Amino acid sequence: MPTTCLITGATGFVGSHLAEACRERGWTVRALARQGSDTARLIELGVEIIIGDLADNALPPALLEGVDVVFHCAARVGDWGPLADYRVVNVEGLRRLLEACRGRPLRRFVDFSTLGVYPARHHYGTDESAPLPTRHIDGYTQSKLEAEQLALEYHRQYGVPVVVLRPGFVYGPRDRTVLPKLIENLRAGTVSYLGSGEQALNTIYVGNLVAAALLAAERDGVVGGVYNLTDGERVSKKQFIDGIADGLGLARPKMHLPLWLGQLTAAWMEPLARAVGLRKPPPVTQARIKFLGLNLDFSIDRARRELGYSPPTPFAQALAETVQWYRQQ
Repeated sequence: MPTTCLITGATGFVGSHLAEACRERGWTVRALARQGSDTARLIELGVEIIIGDLADNALPPALLEGVDVVFHCAARVGDWGPLADYRVVNVEGLRRLLEACRGRPLRRFVDFSTLGVYPARHHYGTDESAPLPTRHIDGYTQSKLEAEQLALEYHRQYGVPVVVLRPGFVYGPRDRTVLPKLIENLRAGTVSYLGSGEQALNTIYVGNLVAAALLAAERDGVVGGVYNLTDGERVSKKQFIDGIADGLGLARPKMHLPLWLGQLTAAWMEPLARAVGLRKPPPVTQARIKFLGLNLDFSIDRARRELGYSPPTPFAQALAETVQWYRQQ
């Protein structure tokens, strides 16, 4: 069936991979891109570019004309800054997009949420039935929780065919946010494990996430569903970080600090940093404690059962491809 899709955030990490996959399937792809964004790769792929910004009061009138599937990847990311700044795009921008979708004959609206909507604690096979907190540790995860709830409300109230995906830590070629910072810290020798380092990391390779997104767009009987997504393998923090270090010829982290010490440090450092108005996060934050110290193991059984999701790229291969791309940069 001929398909036209709209991708928000198509110039970003996940969105650019998704645009490639949709074009490979022969889909017509439209991208919402901010003025001045680097759209060269998308233009090479034959993607139609519409200039606009989810933060604007009005979206371009032609944005959704003829669109069958919406992939909403755009988001303000990070672990520092006022909640209000995150809400501008992650909540209010989404609201504008959902409002524009009301009454249109969409087949699917795939909303990219995050496993961060779960409580900041140890997780051992947590599934989608787990209750979500009303307040989160940082502006990003709080705004993503509110965004997910908003998307599902538009499904219930107005029939927008929403499917919510909750990916874990996304990695792979072209990530220019998290992995570059990790590599920089590995080079500087400033990465420390909190505890043994054997705690689970909720990894998902960008290619696996794209595969799940396409299933969410096409599978029958999944509208209104919410799905945890990972690589489907137990990957420890040490396994991931040591793998990056080994692949790039960098020294493995040797220091192991007690988790309680990191939590205590973040508990006084974060409020102090906010009180003095630091624009950049302090060295230790609750979000970084979660990434480096908590056991983050989530069940993807529902995605396997209902979406038919079976991660196509095993972790070892995914990590090798990721490292190879960074070595070439």
